[in-house]
Amino acid sequence: MAKFLWLNWSGGGNLPPSLGIARALTERGHTVAFAGRPEMVPRVVAAGFRAIELTEAYAQLDRYPANSPMSRAACYLTSPAVADQMRAVVTAEAPDLVLIDGMVPAALAQAQDFGRPTVAVSHTFVFRMLERWRGTTNALNGMRQQAGFDALPDLDTLWRGCDRLIVTTLGEFDAAALPGWESVRHVGPVLEDEKVAVPTALPWGADDTTPLALMSFSTGFEQRSVEKLQRGLDALADLPLHVVATTGGIVEPSELKAPGNAVVLNYAAHDPIIKHAALVVTHGGHGTAMRALKYGVPMIVIPGLAHDQAVIAALMEEWGTGIAMPGDVPFGGAGNAKALTQEEAVAALRDAAAKILATPSYRQNAQARAKALAGIDGAANAAKEIEALLP
Repeated sequence: MAKFLWLNWSGGGNLPPSLGIARALTERGHTVAFAGRPEMVPRVVAAGFRAIELTEAYAQLDRYPANSPMSRAACYLTSPAVADQMRAVVTAEAPDLVLIDGMVPAALAQAQDFGRPTVAVSHTFVFRMLERWRGTTNALNGMRQQAGFDALPDLDTLWRGCDRLIVTTLGEFDAAALPGWESVRHVGPVLEDEKVAVPTALPWGADDTTPLALMSFSTGFEQRSVEKLQRGLDALADLPLHVVATTGGIVEPSELKAPGNAVVLNYAAHDPIIKHAALVVTHGGHGTAMRALKYGVPMIVIPGLAHDQAVIAALMEEWGTGIAMPGDVPFGGAGNAKALTQEEAVAALRDAAAKILATPSYRQNAQARAKALAGIDGAANAAKEIEALLP
């Protein structure tokens, strides 16, 4: 039995698949503890794992630029205070192997000093969006330097400094591997639900043949948007659809005005809904997109701030499995943002939904992609790759 420590970034698309890999490791007889920012702790505890709170997560926040929605995140991900506390936790825990979220430069920069095998983990495409990854890391590094601290190494150095880079997507969905990146292992998506996301009874009868749509955007507070959710509800209100909207705990259902054809929930298990859905409206998070494809469901993607979401939106349109809508400007790079009035945005989304429902090829193309995902257990595959590095 081995002891693992996960230096974690609890972003909306990062923590659930991390918990899925941890579950697979525990099923194989190992123990996993997570260290991360305070917001991570209750989610990890609820999943049944030991959580170590990094109390220095925001100790140096006052030095970071105050005019960016990413200031808190950048402080946690890059500040020297966090780096020092992570190093102290590794020393105190003495794990056999350290797992590091690929979004945490403060931890990745120390990987070779930990004195034990290290694995970086990315929960979205790598080669398809390597330049965007570099841009995001450079942007975080820039905020660290604005705070008055020395620059950390670039992305390539950070990721290659670990013994493995595990990528929780399919290699055939990513772009071709590049020379010098032999440490990369694609294991397939890890589609894990957190404990708060439970199967939920819907108000429509089992014999109701009205098509079903799921609307779900980011669960990260950095991407909280009441307006985006309300636009989605308004756009789908007049279509022949039943709509389930989940807010991920960052928007209260009471903040929204649900039309008669919709139900708004904080959390719900997505698999039981998507497997019966005709449409998914999403922010383009990798997990949600892969879950929709797994069940052969087309999607409308309205990208949020994360650097991969505009890429995923464009990819779904390229594959003919969805429609990409104008979104927010992603952190660390230019996006596909376009100034639309509220009425224009609602009308555009309504038209996109109507087009997908009326065009069978969207579902056919999604079902074709589903074949590649059939039988893939990304969590188990990741666990095997991690075990291979144990002394």
